[in-house]
Amino acid sequence: MLQLTDPAALREFVKSQKRLGKSVGFVPTMGYLHKGHASLFKKAAETSDVVVASVFVNPTQFGEKKDDYDNYPKDSQGDARLAESCGVNVLFLPKVETIYPNGQQVTVKVNEKTGVLCGKSRPGHFDGVATVLTKLFTIVAPDIVYFGMKDAQQVAIVRSLIDSFHFPIKLIACPIMREADGLAKSSRNVRLLPDERREAPELYKGLQAGCSAIRNGERNFDRIIASVRRYYELHLQSGVVDYVDVLNYPELKRVKDKMTGRIIIAIAVRYANARLIDNVTIDCGNKISEVEAQ
Repeated sequence: MLQLTDPAALREFVKSQKRLGKSVGFVPTMGYLHKGHASLFKKAAETSDVVVASVFVNPTQFGEKKDDYDNYPKDSQGDARLAESCGVNVLFLPKVETIYPNGQQVTVKVNEKTGVLCGKSRPGHFDGVATVLTKLFTIVAPDIVYFGMKDAQQVAIVRSLIDSFHFPIKLIACPIMREADGLAKSSRNVRLLPDERREAPELYKGLQAGCSAIRNGERNFDRIIASVRRYYELHLQSGVVDYVDVLNYPELKRVKDKMTGRIIIAIAVRYANARLIDNVTIDCGNKISEVEAQ
């Protein structure tokens, strides 16, 4: 596995592979890799000829939360081992001054899909995500990019970014990877205290309570939200609910008063040292089914 820090070297490598007729898949990450990232790498290796992954903790998506940026967990050696073991051909490890050589003279502004879910309490976050991805897509020039549905809002916004800027890129959204007890895999899970970790599987069970309401015929957005909140009131002792929301997906709005088509039930819960997010997406057509990727 190659490890590169120079965009020019990476561009030349990608061009050489494309000249050979090979497709290039790209998985952008912020490092501290786990099995959720591994599933993206493996999917990329299955569906692309060459896999490029990046590890870059992007400062512009942290907003004013400098402590979160400074304390973001890192494990460069572990990241390299996991990436190589999962079929990554090139690991791109740029420095901040490489990605932002002129500071923030030019940035990307996301105008829709940001005023709900995590974007509601994190102004500017998705502007930072869109800005860094625009830079990375330009450097890597991939044919396919891979994102996990754990951050379904991000997936929806990346799809809009690709469409808006006419990037010749296919987006593959991959299912959420979970622990055996249902907790969504996340680099933030290591910050949970023992009691919090024992409680955390209730987050997914609360989402399933919302799914059960839909399967039982409920189609009112607010009543489904209420069913999820009731579950958490009964089962969460340490976690504090940040939000529970139900929206059409990927529009991230309530398209109609009565839900139809694909919807998302999404939650965020705060613990002492970690804020966890999770979601399920469901097709509310004639045959109701849970869909976590597309």
